[in-house]
Amino acid sequence: MVIKDKPIKEAIEKVMGSSRKGRKKIITLVQKELPEVGSSKIRRIYERNGFALMKKQKKRKWNNPKNVATVPMEANIEWAIDFMHDTLVNGRSIRTLNIIDPYNRECKGIFLGHSLPAVRVIEFLEQAIEKFGLPKFIRSDNGPEFTCKQFQLWLHNNKIGWNKIEKGKPQQNCFVERFNRTMREDFLDANLFFSIEQANEMAGYYLEEYNNLRPHESLGQLTPIEYAA
Repeated sequence: MVIKDKPIKEAIEKVMGSSRKGRKKIITLVQKELPEVGSSKIRRIYERNGFALMKKQKKRKWNNPKNVATVPMEANIEWAIDFMHDTLVNGRSIRTLNIIDPYNRECKGIFLGHSLPAVRVIEFLEQAIEKFGLPKFIRSDNGPEFTCKQFQLWLHNNKIGWNKIEKGKPQQNCFVERFNRTMREDFLDANLFFSIEQANEMAGYYLEEYNNLRPHESLGQLTPIEYAA
């Protein structure tokens, strides 16, 4: 270090104290101590002696591996689940949890609520399991309801595998995404909902129609129930 720079270095150390400060703040404080010193000189000594703040490195976000959806050879191999959003007439938000079996495109359940945290998702899945049996896998995105410890522990305790899709790749959950589009057009956008109770009741009627009356081109124009039979 150049001897003539020593007073400036000491002034930097003095104004810095026990905390790290940015370059602009240091220059201002040093010039209060040494008003005759230019900002460029203070900046040079500040950076040369390692006082500069290190840039915070961005945390690397790990993505899930590619996970292409396939059609299972029998029911309950995998359930695909996803959320949708809508509003009541009064403007209050509602969410739906949709459960699809890609084997025959059967909808295992449409569950609505104002809020659907992990505990409610588990409750609704257990209702579907009680009626249809236990799936071997559940396919979903990386939403907080699915990544939280509570949901992951529930999967582990029930020996259900989690087929998580890549972030930003909804096409890897294509079966439930296709159902969502149909449900949006035929149910959510086609009706007015005045209460969550009414919406759930109407969802039950839509579920029956979808599974028992609506033919699917991918199933040879059969309904999900006809295809399974």
